[in-house]
Amino acid sequence: MIVRERENEFIMIEQHNHALTSGDIMSHWKDSLFHGKANRKSVETAIYMHDYGWKEFDKQPFWNDQTQAPYTFSDFPTYPKIILYAHGINEVEKKDMYAALLCSEHYTRFLLNHTSVEAQSFVTEEKKRQKRILKSLGNIDKLLFRFHYGLLQLGDNLSLFLCLNEPGVAKEKEHHFFKHGIPLASSIEGVNQSTLGVEWIDNQTVSVHEFPFDQAFTVAFNQKKVSKASIKELGLINAYEEASSEKVTVQLVPEP
Repeated sequence: MIVRERENEFIMIEQHNHALTSGDIMSHWKDSLFHGKANRKSVETAIYMHDYGWKEFDKQPFWNDQTQAPYTFSDFPTYPKIILYAHGINEVEKKDMYAALLCSEHYTRFLLNHTSVEAQSFVTEEKKRQKRILKSLGNIDKLLFRFHYGLLQLGDNLSLFLCLNEPGVAKEKEHHFFKHGIPLASSIEGVNQSTLGVEWIDNQTVSVHEFPFDQAFTVAFNQKKVSKASIKELGLINAYEEASSEKVTVQLVPEP
C-alpha cells in the first residue's frame, strides 16, 4: 500500500494500481529509444504486473501500531512481504517468462543485502528460477536485459513520484525519494543524463525534462481517502472498505 498522511485522513493507493500506472507511463516510451523491440510486449507486461503480488492483499490493509498509521510498502514486515513477492512473480511467469525474469531481478535486488534466513532463502530460490527461465529462453542479450530492467525501474519510480507526492507540491517539499530527480539506470541508452528531472506545474500536470516519451499524455489511478475518525470508529479494514474510490488524473508534458 502507498500511503500519504494528511491532518485528518490517509490517502491510500493500492500497489497494483500504482503498477498499472507505471505500465501506462512506459507504454509511451519513444519507439526510437526502445532497444530490443521484439521484447517490448514482455517488458511492458513486467512493468504492468511488477506489484501483482499485492493485488488481493491490499484490499484489506494492515495497521502499524508502532507508527499509528497503515502499513506502507516500505515498512511492511519483511517475512510476509517475501511471500507476496514470490506469489507475484509466480503469477507473472504464468503469462510471460521474460517478464517474470525482469520481476524476479527486481525483487531479488530488494533483498540481496537482507541477512535473515528467509530473505536469503528467497534470493536463492529466485536465482534458481532465473537459471531455469534462462535455460528455457536460451541465450539472452545481457546488456539488453539490463536496459529493459532499467525501464521497469524508471516506470516504477515515475509512478511512485505521482503517488507519493501531493498533487502540485512545491519542488522543495517533494517526497525525499525524488529530491534530486528520478534516477536513470546507466543501461538506459539514448537519454543523456543520470536523473530524469520532473516537477509539478499544477495539481494535474507534471513536466519532464528531456522528455523521452512519444507525446504528452495523461494517466489515471484510483485512490481512497480514509478518515482517521472513521478508522478510530470502525477499524482500518472496515473504514477502508467503506471509503469511496476516486480517480486521479495527471498529464505528463515536456518541460516548457
